[in-house]
Amino acid sequence: MNIRTRLTFQFTSIFAIILILFSLTVYFYTAITRGISFYDSLANRANIVAHVYLDADKVSEATYRRTLQKYYQTLPYEIVQVYNQAGKIVFREGGGAFTIAPGVLENIKKNKLVKWKEGQRHFTGLVYIDVDASYVVIASSKDIVTIEKLADLRLIIFTGFLGSMLIVVMSGWIFSREALRPIQKVVEEVEKISASDLHLRLSQTDGKDEVSHLTNTFNNMLDRLESAFDMQNTFISNASHELRTPLTAIIGELEVALMKKREAHEYERVLHSVLDESRLLARLSNGMLQIAHASFDLYKIKLEPLRFDEIVFQALEEAKKRQPHALIDINFDDLPDDERKLKIRGNESLLLIALLNIFENACKFSGPGVPVRSIISVKRNNITLQVKDEGRGMTQDDLKTVFVPFGRADNVRDISGHGICLPLAEKIIKLHKGSIVINSKLGIGTEVTVSFANFYQEIYI
Repeated sequence: MNIRTRLTFQFTSIFAIILILFSLTVYFYTAITRGISFYDSLANRANIVAHVYLDADKVSEATYRRTLQKYYQTLPYEIVQVYNQAGKIVFREGGGAFTIAPGVLENIKKNKLVKWKEGQRHFTGLVYIDVDASYVVIASSKDIVTIEKLADLRLIIFTGFLGSMLIVVMSGWIFSREALRPIQKVVEEVEKISASDLHLRLSQTDGKDEVSHLTNTFNNMLDRLESAFDMQNTFISNASHELRTPLTAIIGELEVALMKKREAHEYERVLHSVLDESRLLARLSNGMLQIAHASFDLYKIKLEPLRFDEIVFQALEEAKKRQPHALIDINFDDLPDDERKLKIRGNESLLLIALLNIFENACKFSGPGVPVRSIISVKRNNITLQVKDEGRGMTQDDLKTVFVPFGRADNVRDISGHGICLPLAEKIIKLHKGSIVINSKLGIGTEVTVSFANFYQEIYI
């Protein structure tokens, strides 16, 4: 069942339930009120008959005639019986007669007024007190008028219900079509978007209703998908290029060496060259694996309390081993007394890789003898590391792709590298709910700022 049919069905069902409840209320209210009115009419008839029969010799002729005129306005199938104290019928008016049990007379004498129904015939019994004695008067009749009126009312309600339901179904179908028209338009536009048309966007984004919110959300998702596809294409093209370069060099060296017989030192030179290219290829492969590992869910990675400053110093020592020419200074900005302000929750090996890549990147592009300055600052809720170099820097366009794997600035093509360090560091830092910000100016240098929440914030509970 599609949404349009379901909306029409729900709309019609709700209206039908309301209409049925309203119709039943009207019908039963009419039946009850007419029943009460008919019993009141029977009581009036019983009083009139008793008055005419028992007081006929005590009123004036004019009053007697008016009473007779009123009396002869009888009810359909009316029978009125007057009983004396002994339970004998002393007067009967109307065609036919009815029998009642002795207990009914006693009940009427006790309660003064009793109403009941047997089949289609209604009864009203009351006590009429005369000058010398009291009598029980029972009036009975069939409420033919009410039966006919209720039959007409049932016909009107049934006919009106069918007509109303027909109108409601048609109106609901039109209403659901108009209500779903914007969504149908969104569906048609979405069906036109494929992997090669991610630049397309949905319309109807200017309103303030739910459809506009949906289209805006979908457009934002398309922005992210387009960005991800662009990054993926860049990753694939750059990775293919980076992998092809060492493989081409290895194949070339081996082909040249096998063209003719050579001296032992020539083979040794070729083997050293192949070994260097193989190591380069291994580092490249390890970097790609580390990026994939950094994309895991944080909840699948073991976390533990760590001293952030200790991780920084470990990364510093490892960076100096890899970059012997490096000059790195680390300072504290207001070293805190409380050790908890220096602690974060994280994975030691992953964080060490991230910080090592940042230090190594700064040292690599600074050159020999150029210092790299680092500052650890602690606030109440977070701890920050700033790493600033005085290297070549980057343009604003290069900054936009600094976290794209294998992306490299044009001014550092002559320096060995693969463009993996900062993308890998960014993935690890974001995996730990931290932040990394890079500011750079061409020819001046680059500043990398990394922040994590410390124990005072307790975000990994």
